[in-house]
Amino acid sequence: MPPSPDARRQRIHELLLALIAQQNSLELLDGDNAGSLAAAQGNSAGWLERNRRVVQHYQALVRAAVTLDALVDQELGDGQL
Repeated sequence: MPPSPDARRQRIHELLLALIAQQNSLELLDGDNAGSLAAAQGNSAGWLERNRRVVQHYQALVRAAVTLDALVDQELGDGQL
């Protein structure tokens, strides 16, 4: 029987936290374009690009957690775990 949506969400959350814990460093988004170094240098596009890369990194971690969750479900369904 597949896990409930809440149980699956919790397992993905735990997998994501484990993946984050393995990262050497995680960048945070620059919250204010006006206060960033890139903006001070007149490079708002650089600020936006940096934040886009940070978001893509987090999205990759979430996709990895969802993939791992699906693999666990598959292994449990095959009775191999």
